[in-house]
Amino acid sequence: MNRIDKVFAQHDKKILSIYFTAGFPHLNDTLPVLQCIQQSGADMVELGMPFSDPLADGPVIQHSSTVALKNGMTLKILFEQLKNMRATVHIPVLLMGYFNPVYQYGFENFCRSCADVGVDGFIIPDLPVEEYRQLYQPVARKYGLYHILLVTPQTTEERIRYIDSITEGFLYAVSSYSTTGGNKSLDSSLAYFQRLEAMQLKHPVMVGFGIRDRQTFATACQHARGGIIGTAFIRMLEQPGSMEDNIRNFIRSIL
Repeated sequence: MNRIDKVFAQHDKKILSIYFTAGFPHLNDTLPVLQCIQQSGADMVELGMPFSDPLADGPVIQHSSTVALKNGMTLKILFEQLKNMRATVHIPVLLMGYFNPVYQYGFENFCRSCADVGVDGFIIPDLPVEEYRQLYQPVARKYGLYHILLVTPQTTEERIRYIDSITEGFLYAVSSYSTTGGNKSLDSSLAYFQRLEAMQLKHPVMVGFGIRDRQTFATACQHARGGIIGTAFIRMLEQPGSMEDNIRNFIRSIL
């Protein structure tokens, strides 16, 4: 069983997924941050693959990508950093980013490398659903990888059901049609969350974009299986003091 499925089988609600950018704030911070996230009680990690033109991301994640690239982060280095990950990290790990670096690396090579180091799946928002289903899903399945697909408040019910039939692991519900890191209240998305609940979808739903503290995480958990925090976590990584203590205190403040 994929580790993602195990998390949803073991936890009914309040699943916390943390997103951060690989190679940020320093090149070799990737694995230590992963380990500390696990030790602090998070359930899942989305590890950002830095890209030079992250159009869907807000300024904080854009900044983290720029720093990581200046640090020298590449997909090749990332997989080298993760090669012994499963000796200490047992929670699900997904890679998240844009398709261009994956395409340049070679999609099958990417999937093979993911499987070799123990990555459970990936999220590539700019890879069209139909293109993925026709050209890439068979390759991902060959390596036992899940591709998590996204829906937004503007996605029609018919389209949501179609995406739900193709996605694997869970459905990523973007809380609002905006870039990451916005301060928009989740209250404006309640009708959207309730619509997803009423559809009784095949896959569990996780809410992302706008989850930043205990209150917004609790709101997401009222209507979905959990929430995904990225911008607020990345902002915390640049705070002074012990990185381990800062991560531990941040995650405890959410849970």
